[in-house]
Amino acid sequence: MKFLKRIGIDTYMLLLLATVCLGLLLPAQGIAAVGLKHVTFWAVALLFFLYGAKLDPSSVRAGLLNWRLQGLSFAATYVMFPLIGLALAAVFGGALGPTITLGLLFLAVLPSTVQSSIAFTSIAGGNVPAAICAASLSNIVGVVLTPALVALLLHQGDGGVSFDAVLKIGTQILLPFVLGQLVRRWVGAFVKKHKVLTMVVDRGSILLIVYSAFSAGTVSGLWLQIPAASLLILGLVVLLFLAITMLLMAGSGKLFGLPYPDRAVLFYCGSTKSLASGLPIATALFAPDQVGAIVLPVMIYHMSQLLVCAFISQRAARRDQAGVVPAS
Repeated sequence: MKFLKRIGIDTYMLLLLATVCLGLLLPAQGIAAVGLKHVTFWAVALLFFLYGAKLDPSSVRAGLLNWRLQGLSFAATYVMFPLIGLALAAVFGGALGPTITLGLLFLAVLPSTVQSSIAFTSIAGGNVPAAICAASLSNIVGVVLTPALVALLLHQGDGGVSFDAVLKIGTQILLPFVLGQLVRRWVGAFVKKHKVLTMVVDRGSILLIVYSAFSAGTVSGLWLQIPAASLLILGLVVLLFLAITMLLMAGSGKLFGLPYPDRAVLFYCGSTKSLASGLPIATALFAPDQVGAIVLPVMIYHMSQLLVCAFISQRAARRDQAGVVPAS
């Protein structure tokens, strides 16, 4: 156990890896999957209620008005990602095949994650109000912009998307956060005093999201839809995609002179992609017999980003606990 801690793997990372294995070997199905969906929904809602209860309203306004950070995060999601996706598709498209390549480009135009990117930002000691603004804005705009970019890059026509994603963000993310802000004067001191409460909900929500993602992939049989060799190549390409975006986000934060809390926001919001938004958008845009293969790159990227971001945020949290202040 001491060796694992020295290389950056603690109890939480072991739990995360165990959750991945559980999703692969014993996925939630039927009634259990429905129950898991509801539990995850309310866990995330509770998380954002706690965020709202402990955050000063002036910090929220500052996060929203941080135009440089919000602009960089938005540009990363909807400019940088599509350009990298086009480059990777041009290089590896022949090996991946047309449908998987289509999925790689679809991954490139998705909005960033909401729940997990904000939770990771919080764990790493980043600017949570700014992360909430960046992630929420990305997803709200993405409901319209992602199909438009799909039409532009993939020549798939207009394709409509429902407003379910907007409603979910409003009811699961923004409403609990606003309620937390409204009752902050009565419960804020309690939440700040009991930091372990937010920590447990932070990490618990991530574990639920990971289990849901791996369970969905196992139940749908996504891993069996393409040959093993193609799956291996796709996995390597997606990992390369993730590495490039994370390196660019880390470098951009320093290049533009952002303080560490804002760099954390740019890293976690700018380098992640939303499976929750990707699946319904894919269903709306593509033929049913294509959807499984098209969302496969999104599944692999989503699962990989959760593991990598969990590892990096945990290391940042340990540095913070040890009193090591990141360079600003």
